[in-house]
Amino acid sequence: MRRRVLYSWLLLVATSLLAATSSAQSPPDVPVAGEVAAVEVLALPATGEGLTLGELQAQAAANSPTLQKLSAQVRAAGGKAYQAGLMPNPSVGYEGQQLGSGGLAEQHGVVFTQEIVRGGKLALARAVASRERMKLEQQLATAELRLQTRVQIAFCEALLAQREIELTTQLVRFSREGISSVETLQRAGEVGQADVLQAQVELEAASMLQAAAEQRLLAAWRELGALLGSTELPVQPLSGDIAAVAEPLDFGATLIEVQARSPEVAAAVVEIQRARYALARARVEPTPNINFQGLYNWQDNGIGGGDDGAVQVLLPVPLFNRNQGAIAAAQCELVAARQALREIQQQLQQRLAGTLQEYETARMQAERYRTSLLPSAAKSLDLTRELYGAGETNYTALLTAQRTYSQLSRSYLEAVGKLRIAEAQLEGLLVDSIDATR
Repeated sequence: MRRRVLYSWLLLVATSLLAATSSAQSPPDVPVAGEVAAVEVLALPATGEGLTLGELQAQAAANSPTLQKLSAQVRAAGGKAYQAGLMPNPSVGYEGQQLGSGGLAEQHGVVFTQEIVRGGKLALARAVASRERMKLEQQLATAELRLQTRVQIAFCEALLAQREIELTTQLVRFSREGISSVETLQRAGEVGQADVLQAQVELEAASMLQAAAEQRLLAAWRELGALLGSTELPVQPLSGDIAAVAEPLDFGATLIEVQARSPEVAAAVVEIQRARYALARARVEPTPNINFQGLYNWQDNGIGGGDDGAVQVLLPVPLFNRNQGAIAAAQCELVAARQALREIQQQLQQRLAGTLQEYETARMQAERYRTSLLPSAAKSLDLTRELYGAGETNYTALLTAQRTYSQLSRSYLEAVGKLRIAEAQLEGLLVDSIDATR
């Protein structure tokens, strides 16, 4: 916890010094610590060069074993669906009768049989199997969205870390300049040894923050490498607008859109269809299939000695087994499928409630920091620097103003990060319950 506070404080010092220069009119023989002009509000400009989110998501999809596995399962299910609707093959064979009659009554012929499936069983079986394939397709779509969401979140983490590297680098440079200025003031008798020691502490802490930011960037790229299927993914520039302004969202309208586009809902709907076809298939099972058998004797040594044949038709009678148990089971499966759809819809509503709260809170905070708090803190820091340059306040007051601005800048970065994560989850239709804490 103490490390986190120190980390936050140091990053804010970095941001406070980022574009800092003082327009204060200080005496020519008394240098101002950090001699800088007016403080500008922390900005996170969009970068136009580097890897884009779309490129990373495409590479992750191409290298994902999960997506390749599900894709193969979809194709396999398609083959099973085709197979389920095929007619049974006929049987053809030889038949000989009374072969031990010494050639007096022998019969030699060709026999063939064919089962004729009735009641639309084959079409219904293919429909059931096709819905199994469609469910797998929705599972594949869900996995794709989950992967895209995770890549987008990792991309945002890396982009934020990339910005923090830039800020901490500036912090170290300005901290070194601050030490030089404070030492000059000490020699002029304007400040004491305590201020010099404090400036040295600031530099040491800034160096620690810079190292921590570099480690965070490295960790973010390792996460991206794991998602992209690469063990040696080098750190590269990223192209994106981490601080893009977000629009407010309406809960009801967003819920309707999410449920309409959700592959989880689509999979539940397909399961209802599958259960309906399965019930229809179970109900027609008692409809007897016709077993047809034909016989042609090309040699008959019996009476008459000419060609002859025979036909046999068998029709099972559903007297005892009318598929009652299977029908009852299929009815229960249909009820369960309908309730599963309601369950998914309720879960999406619950997920959306939490995610939209995170989104709106982060959006309002980021907007407030950007438009109000940071400009006020920057103006306050400007005034404090002017007073410090004029010798009307001490180094402690200046340091307090810098820390205040730094804390607000860090909070702004955290709000932007939470906003981007919530956006990624909403764009991913809430398919993944990722722990979005930073």
